[in-house]
Amino acid sequence: MPVLMPEPKNTLLGKETTYSDQYNPNLLQAIARSLGRDAIGAHDFRGTDIWRLYELSWLDSHGKPQTAVAELWVPAATPSIVESKSLKLYAGSFAMTKMKDMEEVAHRMTDDLSKLLGGEVKVILKPYRDYSETLAKMPGTSLDDIALKGNVIENYETDPGCLAFAKEERFVKETFSTSLFRSLCPVTGQPDMASIMIHYEGRAIDPAGLLKYLVSYRCHKGFHEQCVEQIYHDLRTAFNPKALEVYACFTRRGGIDINPFRSSFRDAPSESIRELRQ
Repeated sequence: MPVLMPEPKNTLLGKETTYSDQYNPNLLQAIARSLGRDAIGAHDFRGTDIWRLYELSWLDSHGKPQTAVAELWVPAATPSIVESKSLKLYAGSFAMTKMKDMEEVAHRMTDDLSKLLGGEVKVILKPYRDYSETLAKMPGTSLDDIALKGNVIENYETDPGCLAFAKEERFVKETFSTSLFRSLCPVTGQPDMASIMIHYEGRAIDPAGLLKYLVSYRCHKGFHEQCVEQIYHDLRTAFNPKALEVYACFTRRGGIDINPFRSSFRDAPSESIRELRQ
């Protein structure tokens, strides 16, 4: 049965808003992670949500505009996530605010987000002229060109029944990826496109079944973090792997991209991936 995430209430998503250009941390809104996690069940994993903000600007002490790309590392252990539109409005509120230097901006963002989300958020600011993150394809064996051999995909709402072991019983260390993932915002219904990477150690699994399972999220309503946590939960339940990681790179919306990472054995990826569509 599909896991249906309750719709968050009282968010700014889909509503007309007034854009402030004076620093205002009160614009930030938190959403409890329990909203998605309680719908799934067990959630004994580790991980981090990596947010990248491409539209951050403020004024220096002389009134000259400054720009930077912000990278936010939010521990999965925090009790809340930040509502994405509120983060966009918050970032925009720096636009006509004078700041001593970039370090002051980073300090204020770190303090505001850590207090809001209930844990230590790491904020990294890089001047736009120095930002040179290389675009890359998701690592791993691509599932995108798998022939389904007469099987027809009919379910587009989270179908873990697609998951199956490979016929040949053997232990593997494999990394799979796909660029075909789509889910829907639980508030606005807008599509969220992503590339997904899965690292797996355990008894070999059927790649075609894994692809069908990931495609079954196409009409699922859930925040990015909830989708990744549900994928992790379903894979662990179906296969009981020795090691498991799920990493998603969602395409940008409102100048922000979100990249949840969940793992059985570490808190963060060795590096943040900026996928080709980001």
